[in-house]
Formats: sequence, C-alpha cells, structure tokens
Amino acid sequence: MAKISPAAFLRQVKQEFAKITWPTRQETTQVSVIVIIVCLILAAFFGVVDALSAKIVSIILGA
Repeated sequence: MAKISPAAFLRQVKQEFAKITWPTRQETTQVSVIVIIVCLILAAFFGVVDALSAKIVSIILGA
C-alpha cells in the first residue's frame, strides 16, 4: 500500500466529502416517521404473538 502525505490524505477526504448527497429535512422527517410507525407495528405484532404463545403454553402445560 502506497503511503501518502497527510496533506494529500486531507485533500482526498475533502474531495470525497464533497461527493456526499445529504438528505433534505423533509426526507429525513419522512423516513423517521416511517421507521417509528414500523417499530410500533412490529412491537404490537410481537406483543400479540408473545401473549398468544404464553396462553397456548399455559393451556398445554395445564398451569
């Protein structure tokens, strides 16, 4: 691997950093809302599955 000077490295970092496309505030908000909604739906789903599983196991074991 070729060694480069710290100045050349920083120049390359600056060039790569300029290529980044940052999301807009609206995009960030929309994706955040979607993630929160999906998490709530999954939490509810797994809560129901857990409760049903516990009920089935208690019926099978007769407890």
